[in-house]
Amino acid sequence: MKWITRSNVKVDRVACPWLIRRFIDANAEFLFVAEDQLLETARRQEAIPFDATRLPEVKLNHRGERCTFEAILEDYKLSDPALHRLALIVRGADVKGQEHVSAESLGLRAIAEGFAACGISDEECLTREFPVYDALYEYVSHQLEERQQH
Repeated sequence: MKWITRSNVKVDRVACPWLIRRFIDANAEFLFVAEDQLLETARRQEAIPFDATRLPEVKLNHRGERCTFEAILEDYKLSDPALHRLALIVRGADVKGQEHVSAESLGLRAIAEGFAACGISDEECLTREFPVYDALYEYVSHQLEERQQH
């Protein structure tokens, strides 16, 4: 499957491809374009658009206070509690005013902004940042296991 979003990725537009590759489609291909080209390119490439908050036609988008990562969890019926805990970290890092939902969010925001400042391509951002999300997923999974044991 092909997926498409706005270029110059940061939090949600890195977290969503990570989620898609790890839990929906391991062979997913991601396209990054200017926002004004997103809908036309999506049609031409038969790609699923996501995280384009100024484009109401895009179904996989922020929903109220929730981020696109959470919309994907909902629409693809991903029920893993660790993913839902990770979603709060992503939301707090991505959505201004939602920083309070997770203690880890500001750190993730700083990491995402640091990678964005490196001047690397969107594809390279995914390559370099996916291990951060792998580690966060393991971290929250371990936290949840510890809570269940006590």
